[in-house]
This record gives sequence, C-alpha cells and structure tokens, in this order.
Amino acid sequence: MLEQDQLNKLLDAQSESQWATTLQTLADQLGFERMLFGVVPHKAQPLESAFLISNYPTEWRAVYHSQNMHHVDPTVSHCLQSALPIIWGPAVFRGVQLQQFYEQACSFGLRSGVTLPVHGRSGEFGMLSFVTDVSHCEDSRVETLADLTLLRDYVLESSRKFTLTQTPAAGSVMLTARELECLKWVAAGKSSWEVSRILGRSEATVNFHMANIMRKFDVSTRQQAVVKSIAAGLVAPG
Repeated sequence: MLEQDQLNKLLDAQSESQWATTLQTLADQLGFERMLFGVVPHKAQPLESAFLISNYPTEWRAVYHSQNMHHVDPTVSHCLQSALPIIWGPAVFRGVQLQQFYEQACSFGLRSGVTLPVHGRSGEFGMLSFVTDVSHCEDSRVETLADLTLLRDYVLESSRKFTLTQTPAAGSVMLTARELECLKWVAAGKSSWEVSRILGRSEATVNFHMANIMRKFDVSTRQQAVVKSIAAGLVAPG
C-alpha cells in the first residue's frame, strides 16, 4: 500500500526527470516494471501530440507510433469512453487484429497490466498504464486498483507543472514540455541525433516530436518552426 509521503514526492518533484523517476519507483513497488502516462489538453487534440512519460521499450514506441496503433489499441478506445480502469486480459484483445496487436506487445514484454483513464478538471484527456511481462492472475491486479487509482490522481495533479506550455502569440498552438525541450535544442543548432544524445531519447522520438511541432505551427521545415517559436517568445534567439 502506498504511503502519503511517497505520493507527496510526485508533488515535490522539481524536474520532469525527477518526477518520472518517482513515478517509476512507485510503479515498481506495486509490481509493474513498465509504465506509461500520456495526456493532451482536451480530447480534440491529436493523441500524437501528447505529453508522454514512459519506460516502454523504445522499439515498441517507434513501431506503435509509425503504425498509428492508437487507432486499434483497445485501451485507448476504452479511455475515450470511460473513467473506469481496464484490466488487460483475453476479453480485451478479441478478434484477429487485436490479438495480433497483443501478441506484438507481448513480444516487447508488455503482457499484463492495468490502464486507468485520465479525465482532468480542465478537460485534459489521457491514460496511465502499468504493465509487466508476468502473467498475473486477475485477482492480484484487482488488489492494486485502489492504490493505482489514487496514484493516477496524484500523477495528473503533479504533472501539471511539466505538461503543457501555451504559446503567447498563438493561443491555439500548444506545445508539450518534451516538444519545447526538443525545439530549444534544435534552435541551438543541434541535429536530431545530437538532441537524442543530450536528452537520452531515441532519434526517432526526437523526429516524432519535431514533426508534431511543425504540424502545430503549420510549417514545412524545422527552421520555420524555430522562427515562429522565437516570434512567440518560446525560444530565445541564438
């Protein structure tokens, strides 16, 4: 059972990395090696632009994004329609397409878990998943639901300081903290490979964030995105 002082560490975290490490520690304590937290400011926002913290295998995230698997992921469709947790099991992955999706996830060590929908007080939408490669019996996962539900509330509230940054010059453009981080390094003249080394992310992840940034600014090049971000006051001129 989670203690109050453990949950408070999420609220006290001063950096995104410290916050993410705390969340992973709590997930480990509850018996889950993998976790994912993703949130967008409202349901109309493309899920590809979500603020995302995860220690899922990088290869799986790349496959998931490149194949737009959120369109077939049953946990995503569930979270769009419900506020109740969903426990991964055979009933969730019925049908040939979903079974193939599940088998592919299992090949990356994502076999058994719980996904909790995130519906925030300001209209935020997202999900918080805790996953293990161990085939837990359903009862053992149910026993953790009270802790996981409480943890979800603390995760959403404590993440607000890291999640979304709105551009002053264009109220409709929203950049996640991770996108802004990548953009600042690109504005400093770094390549995707260099940014990936600096941030400890894959080059594919950096390219993914930059593609989202260009789409949000409605531009076709990184340099144009940098120029617009400077005009909006998000990035300091070099």
